[in-house]
Amino acid sequence: MKTRITQMLGIEHPIIQGGMHYVGFAPLAAAVSNAGGLGIITALTQKTPGDLANEISKCRDMTDKPIGVNLTFLPVMKAPDYPGYIKAIIEGGVKIVETAGRNPSQVMPILKDAGIKVIHKCTSVRHSLKAQEIGCDAVSVDGFECGGHPGEDDIPNMILLPRAADELEIPFVSSGGMADARSLVASLAMGAEGMNMGTRFIATKEAPVHENVKAAILAASELDTRLVMRPLRNTERVLNNAAVEKLLKKEKNLGNDLKIEDIMEEVAGVYPKVMQDGAMDSGAWSCGMVAGLINDIPTCKELIDRIIRDAEKLINQRLSHISSNVA
Repeated sequence: MKTRITQMLGIEHPIIQGGMHYVGFAPLAAAVSNAGGLGIITALTQKTPGDLANEISKCRDMTDKPIGVNLTFLPVMKAPDYPGYIKAIIEGGVKIVETAGRNPSQVMPILKDAGIKVIHKCTSVRHSLKAQEIGCDAVSVDGFECGGHPGEDDIPNMILLPRAADELEIPFVSSGGMADARSLVASLAMGAEGMNMGTRFIATKEAPVHENVKAAILAASELDTRLVMRPLRNTERVLNNAAVEKLLKKEKNLGNDLKIEDIMEEVAGVYPKVMQDGAMDSGAWSCGMVAGLINDIPTCKELIDRIIRDAEKLINQRLSHISSNVA
């Protein structure tokens, strides 16, 4: 299946594994890339640029296919060593970077000089257009369904993707609510050149997370996520648990007086406890509504092969049959 994204990135299938904190390590990224998609290492999960360099090298030992690195620009007082992380990316020979968070305009010159393709994650058409303006090669358009930060506009993909197709000249992939062949075919129909999956890839055999995390996703329905930090305009979609219920109660009781310090217990330092230790009620962790579509734990190859096989059936049989009947 060839699209502008597969040709741009040099991958077989138009499927990307998005960056995820304490999930996007070398084993998962390599497994996705070996299966014909694009695997992505999450830079800021690595504590130092040196650690990132080692993770890239480890991934290189596991695959000779293209890999990417996610670099998220956080609105924090003390910024990570972004120059160091970028140096590790360039010296590691990585040619694809997924940026997220704040506008990456300040790092675009050095990334482009190194011949790196930049895919920026956006939750709105206006942000996608800005990414196009500053020279990003593609965008990942994140609908309201997504796990993590969906922005503040609350526009689902049935609206957001066609709007992006109407406005953008650069290629884009869908993100948020993507799980299977139906997701891919629908995304292509709405103008996307492929799809980005996060939560779905956590529920794979190669995902280096605690089995409790995978079990929680399998047990969840599309009704089991919650939106937290809305009063702070830093909305995050998370899987519901005891800590999330406590957090939401704080938000309700404090109202406009809520400060980030009030909920640090529920949001700070959570990911190692959840993803590595399996302490599922230790805090709020990102999960998409797509959990309702996840019913098994395949290998990455099994998952991607199934998506492509079923997508071809949908296009060549169901949709072709409908078209023939109309004609």
